[in-house]
Amino acid sequence: MCQSTVYLKEGDDEKEILHEAILVESCPEGVRVQGFFDSPKTIPASIVSIDLLDHKIILKPKELPV
Repeated sequence: MCQSTVYLKEGDDEKEILHEAILVESCPEGVRVQGFFDSPKTIPASIVSIDLLDHKIILKPKELPV
């Protein structure tokens, strides 16, 4: 299978958000992700990197406006 794991980067740590994501798309609210048997959910974040070889997608939290 070709699913990827989605992580949220917080400082030097990477917290797993979703294992085996089948959908990752940018949207005005952030990034919409969906697992194989899950409903889509929106993470207030932006995409940092996508590593297709390691099946790893890194997000970073959106910065709140000041």
